[in-house]
Amino acid sequence: MNQYHLVLGMEIHFQLKTINKMFCYCSSSYHESKPNTHVCPTCLGLPGALPVANYEAILKTQKLGIALKSKLADFSRFDRKHYFYPDLPKGYQISQYEYPLCIGGEIVLQDGKKCELERIHLEEDTAKSIHKSGQTLIDFNKSGMPLVEIVTKPIFEKASEAVEFGKKIQDIVRLLEIAEVDMEKGQLRLEANISLRTTDMKNQNILPSYKVEVKNINSFKFLEKAIDYEIKRQTEILEKGESVKQENRGYNESKGVTVAQRSKEEAKDYRYFPEPDLPIMTFSKSHFDQLAQSLPELPEAIYSRIKEKFNLNETQARFFTNSEGLELLSYFENLATKLDSVKVANLIINKLEYRNLNEAAFIEKFKSSEVSIVSDEVLKNAVDIVLDREKVAFEKLKSGKEQVLMYLVGQVLKELKIKVDSQKIIDLIKVKYEE
Repeated sequence: MNQYHLVLGMEIHFQLKTINKMFCYCSSSYHESKPNTHVCPTCLGLPGALPVANYEAILKTQKLGIALKSKLADFSRFDRKHYFYPDLPKGYQISQYEYPLCIGGEIVLQDGKKCELERIHLEEDTAKSIHKSGQTLIDFNKSGMPLVEIVTKPIFEKASEAVEFGKKIQDIVRLLEIAEVDMEKGQLRLEANISLRTTDMKNQNILPSYKVEVKNINSFKFLEKAIDYEIKRQTEILEKGESVKQENRGYNESKGVTVAQRSKEEAKDYRYFPEPDLPIMTFSKSHFDQLAQSLPELPEAIYSRIKEKFNLNETQARFFTNSEGLELLSYFENLATKLDSVKVANLIINKLEYRNLNEAAFIEKFKSSEVSIVSDEVLKNAVDIVLDREKVAFEKLKSGKEQVLMYLVGQVLKELKIKVDSQKIIDLIKVKYEE
């Protein structure tokens, strides 16, 4: 049997947090509103209605481009993308094709792998389809929302890499405060372009002649499951000597399978042409410089700074660069300047009850129940010294007298002359008498 290797590219779509929709003045606060109440002639595609580009959405897309090390285009424009969708009443989508706002870029994974981007562009979202009692209902509240699309190169070789990439994008977007990217509200959607190639193709850097796009995945868990299922499905087809059909598929969450939707289009099928109702956009270097200066400290910079400043290990420092940790970063930094920074980090990361304490309460609890953090090497050395000195007691323990255990733990604590987690000492002693 041939060995097949995954070739995976990602497309990530998310709605920007703006006051208005992308090309009209309808409010973007449509969640929990009655269907079809946040609409106007423009987002409904009525004849004669003209679009006006949302400048706030353009600025926020460019900020993301800077954060992801993209080249910001000094010349950009919108294009019409034609295809029939019941949730696009105009019969086309205003998107970007030839001249996107942001070109290239990268995200670095925790293992150092660089995930390269093709582009970041801005477009309008479609309406929401509701399938009920054999009918399809349309809610146009979502139609026309500003939607960012991030397109990667086909650089992922494992599903876990794509998941980590997606989570890092989500963290950066939230840090920039340009979007909520709440997947439960449909604000962030994942699409995976999946194909397989042989070892010979990989060695010669030849890409497969097809790709299967799994559309509109709404969780990172389902993204990983959809990729794994496609690897299995496509492997079985290729092993039979057959060709994998290039198509769009959806992920059926209840059955854990992907299902065919329609044949996959090429760019020519969308019949792009410049949007005649919107002017071209030009930007100056000073505009880009001002945007760059407005950005907050980004996750990689945070990681490097706190790791060095507070003597944290890699795991501790990484925690404060993800969504959960970023919310606790200033809390940690304030406490870390007053107490042992490594111990503070461990308590915030591992003891949830510490996170909701105010600063004074944290310090009081910290000092009253302080447990010293010692290296495994120091702890093992102390255990070895005590067991060598207390040979009689250790032999009693090995013969089954469990009550001797706490005596030995007490002797180790005396040897260390500091308070540490007793359970770690117990575990090391048990390892010794099981040898």
